[in-house]
Amino acid sequence: MPMPDDAPDPAFDALLGDSRMALRRPPPHVSLTDLRRAANAFQARAPRSDVTAVADHVVPGPGGSIPVRLYRPTLERTAAILFCHGGGFIFGNLDTHDAMCRTLANASGRTVVAVDYRLAPEHPFPAALDDAQAALEWLRREVRSLDLDADRIAVAGDSAGGHIALGLALRCRDEGVPLDHIGLIYPLLDPAGDSASARQFAQGYLLTAAFLAWAWDAYRGGGAADPSVDLTRADLHGLPATTIVTAHFDPLRDEGEALARRLGDAAVDVALRRYPGMIHGFAGLPQLTPVANAAIAFVASRIAPSQASESQASAPRLSAP
Repeated sequence: MPMPDDAPDPAFDALLGDSRMALRRPPPHVSLTDLRRAANAFQARAPRSDVTAVADHVVPGPGGSIPVRLYRPTLERTAAILFCHGGGFIFGNLDTHDAMCRTLANASGRTVVAVDYRLAPEHPFPAALDDAQAALEWLRREVRSLDLDADRIAVAGDSAGGHIALGLALRCRDEGVPLDHIGLIYPLLDPAGDSASARQFAQGYLLTAAFLAWAWDAYRGGGAADPSVDLTRADLHGLPATTIVTAHFDPLRDEGEALARRLGDAAVDVALRRYPGMIHGFAGLPQLTPVANAAIAFVASRIAPSQASESQASAPRLSAP
């Protein structure tokens, strides 16, 4: 049954009805440690599907060791997806997105490599991006020992992880490092946060304008300007095929869809799908809605090995789920 556009899916009624669940800047008596513990525990509750193998590694990075986790859908050689988790640059870890990475691995047939990058505000930009790049460089060095396809590596991420994934893809393009796909799930892109959806859904839909302002301030190190932070201004020419998922009741909806239009204008093969009735973070809530795994499957279908040779540059395609 089609979902209405006048209200979120009833599956989120309890979540949205509990004001304690709204993402906002914590009051002075709540420590960052406590916020992270609560937010991470909530995200880590998602049910997990089985994969053939899971292995943790530690890779060298510019700020020290970086934990990564590999999810193998098969013991045969596969292509890879480097995955950057969301969490407003402030929270999130390997466990919060364990379920999502398992689903993505099984649906795409690729080995997913999740990166536990450094978090803000302790480690502002470009720490997270540098860590993601270091993980990608490790992956490319170790493809033979990991039995992965060196010629087919994609990057993906949700929310703030989408910002990191896109920033990494831009670095790779500029440095001549090949990628074969970018997968972005409701990406966080615009520090200004002044789109129509950002204003319309500023509060009452889990992700709030107050939290976004805090997240950007933390990531930019108190407001430091850098052109690599505001990806709404990035030159998108020469990027690989890209898939974008947005949610109707999400403050970030319009910036993700604006990115799709800009990618199309830059002759990038881009597919966009907006999910009606959904809120920010829905892809990490399969316990509440089956649309979560359906959205991941959509991204996976575009990244899947069978799709690798079929991409052709086109205008963005907004499709119904």
